[in-house]
Amino acid sequence: MSLALSIYHRLPAVSRSVVASLRGYYLSRWRYDKFTERLVDEALERDAWSEKQWAEWRAERLSYVLNRAATRVPYYRQLWEERRRTGDKASPQYLENWPVLEKTVLRARSREFIADDHSTSRMFHDHTSGTTGGPLDLWFDRDAVKQWYALFEARCRRWNGVSRHDRWAILGGQLVTPVRQQKPPFWIWNAGMNQLYLSSYHLSPPLIRHYLQAIVRYRVKYILGYPSAIYSLALEALKLGRSDLKMDVILTNAEPLFQHQRETITEAFSCPVRETYGMAEVVAAASECEHGRLHQWPDVGIIEQAANAASTDSADLICTGLINADMPLIRYRVGDHGKLSAENCECGRNLPLLESIDGRSDDVLITADGREVGRLDPIFKNKLPIIEAQIIQETLKTIRIRYVPAADFTEDALRTLTEAVRERLGDVEIVYERLSEIPRTARGKFRAVICNLTPADKAQWSNRRTA
Repeated sequence: MSLALSIYHRLPAVSRSVVASLRGYYLSRWRYDKFTERLVDEALERDAWSEKQWAEWRAERLSYVLNRAATRVPYYRQLWEERRRTGDKASPQYLENWPVLEKTVLRARSREFIADDHSTSRMFHDHTSGTTGGPLDLWFDRDAVKQWYALFEARCRRWNGVSRHDRWAILGGQLVTPVRQQKPPFWIWNAGMNQLYLSSYHLSPPLIRHYLQAIVRYRVKYILGYPSAIYSLALEALKLGRSDLKMDVILTNAEPLFQHQRETITEAFSCPVRETYGMAEVVAAASECEHGRLHQWPDVGIIEQAANAASTDSADLICTGLINADMPLIRYRVGDHGKLSAENCECGRNLPLLESIDGRSDDVLITADGREVGRLDPIFKNKLPIIEAQIIQETLKTIRIRYVPAADFTEDALRTLTEAVRERLGDVEIVYERLSEIPRTARGKFRAVICNLTPADKAQWSNRRTA
């Protein structure tokens, strides 16, 4: 824990809200200005652009980003100079000529990705550890930050009838309340952003009733956050019979949204649930429309599937950012696994679709016969008496399932679960582990599926797949 966070946690609750509000005002100055509404309107207009308009706009923007990366960004400039020395005559103006950028390289050499005509002292610094791995440092100039948040305002909030001026709540990974604290408040009010920041580290059933009271007391209109955390609120709200928690919309982020979570959250908060997709690197984004389809944001980045994937397969996503030309990331493997779609949506927006985001690429299970299996939430569709579960692959033949039983739990549920898992993964050994709650990551995220195969196991699988 940093010294600043340690000092913050020693403050009384009222003082913590003051500190959070000051930070909120600072962030708002970076994110919004007098031109924000114009940027929002322009984004909404682009939703109806023809394919030709999108193709022309993206080609022009991509050309600018690639040229800037090859000539002004130290890492990429060195890469192309080395290719020239070896006789490679490929042109950097074609995206397919660029190598895939791995997260480990970006993490180790992040400052080499900043254009040499920009200073980090005048840029916004963000950092994230993601679900796995060490910290990742990122920098954005002011225009890129404002463009990104105008797009979020347009395609997350305005699509759903709310705005940044409304009172809202967020359940995320910030340690707004000391983890050891066992009495409310488990939140802080951030006046600078009209935001009630709810801790995702105190969501045990005896404490959730305090969260529900705070949501009502602060007159929250919508909630943004991890679906697993909002699902915990929803379960307790239904158990308590609360009927005063109607929201305008629930927006989920950072984790896959499962159907059983969507149904429970919708019932508890009497509103639609919309999934969103994005990452701190700002190289791709998507949001769900009223027809339940996940639309890409073409002005944020270009999304490719890994080259070894069939067009019908879910695969690693390779993304090229179009917003941040001062720290450009070209053909960056974001670590997520998903599937693109060529279909059109009934909503009328001419934004390409993501058929699915199936989780992180290290959260895809591998069967002994060489198949990859992503989302496993359909195994819970029969409304099993299980509050939450985590599936961990330990070997090609062994699966561990951690589960939190509901009040009406019986052993029959495990037999049903065993049958459902084996239908999808084959004849695997299943080890059950009963818990009072599933451990979260350091950022408070819930990983529903974890693949812990050794390099030897993965090599065995890869050899079998290519044989």
